Order: sequence, then structure tokens, then C-alpha cells
Amino acid sequence: MFSVLSYGRLVARAVLGGLSQTDSRDYSLVTASCGFGKDFRKGILKKGMCYGDDACFVARHRSADVLGVADGVGGWRDYGVDPSQFSGTLMRTCERLVKEGRFVPSNPVGILTTSYCELLQNKVPLLGSSTACIVVLDRTSHRLHTANLGDSGFLVVRGGEVVHRSDEQQHYFNTPFQLSIAPPEAEGVVLSDSPDAADSTTFDVQLGDIILTATDGLFDNMPDYMILQELKKLKNSNYESIQQTARSIAEQAHELAYDPTYMSPFAQFACDNGLNVRGGKPDDITVLLSIVAEYTD
Repeated sequence: MFSVLSYGRLVARAVLGGLSQTDSRDYSLVTASCGFGKDFRKGILKKGMCYGDDACFVARHRSADVLGVADGVGGWRDYGVDPSQFSGTLMRTCERLVKEGRFVPSNPVGILTTSYCELLQNKVPLLGSSTACIVVLDRTSHRLHTANLGDSGFLVVRGGEVVHRSDEQQHYFNTPFQLSIAPPEAEGVVLSDSPDAADSTTFDVQLGDIILTATDGLFDNMPDYMILQELKKLKNSNYESIQQTARSIAEQAHELAYDPTYMSPFAQFACDNGLNVRGGKPDDITVLLSIVAEYTD
């Protein structure tokens, strides 16, 4: 029979053994981007990493890796407003805040809030609307903090399976939550959501986890099983391999978007809402593909 002292030693060994197995390495994200605008200019970026009316950014600070995507609402074009200006400025502002260290890794909603407030305070009014998704990897804690407003989003893939995904936010069919700045005469008429309405999540990641962040141009045209098939092409965590796979995913989504006979996720969602729709959904497509790797300077 064990004495109390012997039992205590065994417990102490078990605790110390568990602590010794804790991964003390810093993690980072190796990220590549690819996308297509509806104008068919393949992989062409405007100023501020914009594919069509989509925009994105990838930024690093000493404590975290941060990335984001935004989808400018195309309806503003009917009023003479370039939708890419709002999404592009929003993402550039987020990127600057990160590089300046004006953020808390555990609070990605704060990045969106501060950026949106800066847009509201611009001396020259910047009209428009945009969805937004921000993903933050805290290097030391190995935690991923996310904020998603609207129908852009992310997937986390581990061992060939989706282990986390963002929730889509829609007011009603094809009308996502969005940040907006409207002219005074249109305030109260244009949909405008608060950054605080973003869906926030926090969870631990592991080395080798794949994080795919994208606008709805991807998710409306490619179901999860197709995305997972493409992710199998990832050979390693080298940037070149990630870039090649990101392009492969974006290219397939772009092709499917213009297939009139394909029953896309968007078409299926439309049918579920009583609409007789078939085919892909032509749209701007932005893909940020990341792998969790050990941090190196």
C-alpha cells in the first residue's frame, strides 16, 4: 500500500512531467495570397492588396501575426462610388494599426473598431460598405483569435478535416452584415452594423494546422470537400508550396463561378430560400492560405 508521502511524490512527478511537455516555442503563420477580380485580370493586385472590390492584408508584430479580408459591397457602384475604396482603406488601416502595435492580440474586434472609427473621422468622406474577417495568431499562447462580420470567413484544417470554421452572418438572403458609411441623407436607410456585432472565437492551434481565410467568392463557389481536396496538394510549409496551393484553390473557384450548370453552394442556398437558381456565382475571389509553423526571425 502506498504511503501518503509516496502518493504525493507520484502526483508531483506526473504534474512536472506534464509541464515539461508544454511547447515553449513561438508559433507563426506562413501566409500566401491569391485572388481574381470579376474583370478577369488574374492575380492582379490593386494598391492595398485588392482583388476587384475585395481587399486583404497580412501583417506581423512582435507578439502576433495578423491577417484579414474584406469584401466591398458592389451595389455602391450604382451611386458612382468605387466599392474597393472602402474595403481597401479598411484593410490598409487595420494593417497600419498592427504594424504600429496599436492592438491587443486577444481582441481582433478592437482592430476592426479602431479602423472603422478612423474611417468615420476622415476629413474627406469615404462612402461604402464592406464585410470583414480578422484572424490573429498569438505567437506565445498558440491561440487563434478571430472576428468575422458578414459572409467572408475562415476554415481551420487539421489532419485533413475542418476543425473550426467561422459562422456566416446574414440579415437575409445574400445580404450580409457589413460596416458602412453612408451620406447623411441615406443614414438609417443603408444597412450598417457595428464592429461589435462581429462573431468572435478563440481556440488553440497546433503546428501544421492550415488556416484558410477568404471572401464569399470562394465559399459561394467551392464546398468544403473541394477545398480539402485542393489542400491535399500542400507539400510542406514553404511559402512557394503554400502560394501554389492558394492559386490552385482560387483558380478552381474562379472557373466554377462561371459554370452555368454547376450547383454551387450559393445556388443551393438560393434554392433553400425559394429561388430557382443554378450555376456558380461570378464574384471577386480572395484567398489567404496560412500554415502554423515554428516562429523564426
